[in-house]
Amino acid sequence: MAAANEFLLEMNRISKEFPGVKALDDVTLKVRPGSVHALMGENGAGKSTLMKCLFGLYKPDAGEIIINGEKVEINNSKDALNHGVSMIHQELHPVPHRNVMENLWLGRFPEKGIWPLKFIDHAKMYEDSVALFKELDMDIDPHTIVGTMSVSMVQSIEIAKAVSFKSKVIVMDEPTSSLTGAEVEQLFKIINELRSRGCAIIYISHKMEEILRISNEVTIMRDGKYIGTWTAAELTTDMIIAKMVGRDLSSRYPERTNVPGDTLMKVENLTSPNPLSFKNVSFELKKGEILGIGGLVGAQRTEVIEALFGLRALSEGSISIHGKPVNIKSPIDAKKHRMALLTEERRVTGIFPVLSIEENALIANLDRYMNPVGLLKENKYRKEIKASVEKLRVKTPSVHELIRNLSGGNQQKVLLARWLLTDPEILLLDEPTRGIDVGAKYEIYSIIADLAKQGKSIIMISSEMPELLGMSDRVMVMCEGRVSGIVDGASATEQEIMRLATKYMA
Repeated sequence: MAAANEFLLEMNRISKEFPGVKALDDVTLKVRPGSVHALMGENGAGKSTLMKCLFGLYKPDAGEIIINGEKVEINNSKDALNHGVSMIHQELHPVPHRNVMENLWLGRFPEKGIWPLKFIDHAKMYEDSVALFKELDMDIDPHTIVGTMSVSMVQSIEIAKAVSFKSKVIVMDEPTSSLTGAEVEQLFKIINELRSRGCAIIYISHKMEEILRISNEVTIMRDGKYIGTWTAAELTTDMIIAKMVGRDLSSRYPERTNVPGDTLMKVENLTSPNPLSFKNVSFELKKGEILGIGGLVGAQRTEVIEALFGLRALSEGSISIHGKPVNIKSPIDAKKHRMALLTEERRVTGIFPVLSIEENALIANLDRYMNPVGLLKENKYRKEIKASVEKLRVKTPSVHELIRNLSGGNQQKVLLARWLLTDPEILLLDEPTRGIDVGAKYEIYSIIADLAKQGKSIIMISSEMPELLGMSDRVMVMCEGRVSGIVDGASATEQEIMRLATKYMA
């Protein structure tokens, strides 16, 4: 029998249903003080829904929440914060045109003066921000405009904001998805400090190595149900995967039978007008090849493929497809040359959250389904989109479901369906499995491998070295905006890629 207050947080028999979907079915989560409790499961398992119930974003249909032995009612995020619960969301939504300290203290600015002549105390806000960053050993200027900062820096600000609430329970949803290796180490240092203060960290991640390293206990969910809780020390990666997906995945990457052919695209001396960006980037892409691009955060990998797709200007360089020079000044030009781009930040630059699955898949294909008088051929596009969604095994009650209601993995499949309907010859995939669970990753990998087998040429950026080596025919490594080497995917090692990824660093 557990002693009173053995658990800082208890979520007992939580259920939540949406139209056509039972997202949570009698789920239990018990978290001890001074511990890191990993919450794991495939995309769509119900992890985020459970945490949104804890943070007051959703109201559970059944169940109870107990904090420090006391049953609490959490109707909104303010209630959650008042009860000592804060949450760092996977998808970041800062106020980009305001500075760091304004983002940190939004909704709780320090004030001076007497009503009605009360003003924001900018001096105190700055001092509090400096003290917070010093406490967390973060080198961030409170006056910096957030919109000018990298994703990893914005992530660090969100972590600092959560700590600033002095919360006893902190939910971290994919906190390392945009962090460099050094930043991950800094995060773990912060987590260990919070753990020593008696805080409970609920840690959601699909990175198995992180989970086994940082966690005390692991709770696994599947299809909206509670599967069980184990101490991290008794688990292995294979055991976690088997419990998450309900089956054994003997291989994390599908067998690839693609055979790269002749050169399809040739890129020579691609250079950005921005002197701090990429320069003299040259490579070839073969027909039916998966060309991985590796490198550390800031290596300019995304910038290069955005330039290929016409989203960034070039000061020098040339691109040829099928041996003929092409001039790509915009995404419209890129589409004419049968190119497609799956962007890194699917919620920021990929999906239209207020539109349906069908509308999201249709958006890049309007010309294809337009009749001579400018009206859409409804029967044709509905039939083809439905077939594409079914082929990619998107889990949804209907194609009319809002895309924002899908898990990350299923949103990614819809975006793939969008671009596959354009019949591309070259696919540019920027972190295609970021924030996606192992089961959904395998499905995405299988789609990519099948496309390569069909003769599609694929450029895939990935920050996960096992993924690069497991999926790529060749790996092009970048460092400081330059190509530092191109290696064979089958024979390359993680050490070799890391050496190339740091080749030009001072």
